[in-house]
Amino acid sequence: MPLPLEGLLVISLEQAVAAPTCACRLADAGARVIKIERPEGDFARGYDKLARGESAYFVWLNRGKESVVLDLAKDDDKALLDRMLAKADVFIQNLKPGAVGKLGFAIERLRRDYPKLICCSISGFGESGPFAKRKSYDLLVQAESGLASVTGGPEAPARVGVSVTDVAAGMNAYEAVLEAIIARGRTGQGAAVSVSLFDAMADWMTVPLLHHEGGQSPKRLGLAHPSIAPYGVFRSKDEVPILISIQNDREWRVLAAEVMHDAALAADPKFGKLVDRVKHRSETDGKVAAAFATMDVATLSKKLEAADIAFARVNDVAGLIAHPHLRRIDVDTPHGPVSYPAPAPIRDPARHYGRIPALGEHTEKVRKEFG
Repeated sequence: MPLPLEGLLVISLEQAVAAPTCACRLADAGARVIKIERPEGDFARGYDKLARGESAYFVWLNRGKESVVLDLAKDDDKALLDRMLAKADVFIQNLKPGAVGKLGFAIERLRRDYPKLICCSISGFGESGPFAKRKSYDLLVQAESGLASVTGGPEAPARVGVSVTDVAAGMNAYEAVLEAIIARGRTGQGAAVSVSLFDAMADWMTVPLLHHEGGQSPKRLGLAHPSIAPYGVFRSKDEVPILISIQNDREWRVLAAEVMHDAALAADPKFGKLVDRVKHRSETDGKVAAAFATMDVATLSKKLEAADIAFARVNDVAGLIAHPHLRRIDVDTPHGPVSYPAPAPIRDPARHYGRIPALGEHTEKVRKEFG
């Protein structure tokens, strides 16, 4: 059965995480993705050597691609890239703003010369504005966008533990490229798409922003929720951290009666309504903590399940590895197969994922193919 994007050619002048995320999803869907690397390679190849001698980041985001090494300071390599773009359907790039134009591949020129080409540029702050020329990386945008200010505990802002701004921008780019492919099928025309890490994260920060503008600036609460109580971590008698989420007053009454064995608590005017529980958060949490501390985790879990209360263990990475819902895929690399979490969509039939290329593995083949 053919994959959805089979027959499409994607040229990706990419590095690090955001653009490789977009190109990886296109490769998963069947597109031929040629990854253009500088002579020393995508610097993400050197982030670590923890996946069979390969970088964990690189192995995660570069399956199914071809690697071509070009030195775009050389006229011959520029000419080769231009010939590739003449035959391409999609061009992705995440160089520093302005750099691709200085190399001779300004998006305006490409759109004029190759009107069916879909061009996608990914940057820190977009193509215009006071910060447009800045280099920008994931953690910098976590800080600049305000994300760090709502992450962590009360004592200090914190980094989200994965490259969330990069991944968000990469997935936004993937979505925009797919829309452009659909539109081109109707109009025959390509498109220019620009995605910034800052815009991706500002979008995700809509609720904190509206809360602040509404007069209730969000505070860092760790594993708690600014608008809901009880919604946080409580410890069982045997010191296992359990996170519960009570979304409405009905669930609170069930929790009080069937888990905490204190039905009268639900009728107490200090706790009966969500707004009251949030107003008296410390007392609400104290009641829950005291009840949970009387039960070991096995007993507590059974009671929460029987009452249909949403809860989770506060796992670490070892807990994720052992989790019964973790699905994995095996991806071939130059040093042998690596197993890691599967992409989220479950498809029937199951999809095969391509191998990780060695640096420059396809350079000579592509040089011959494109003259």
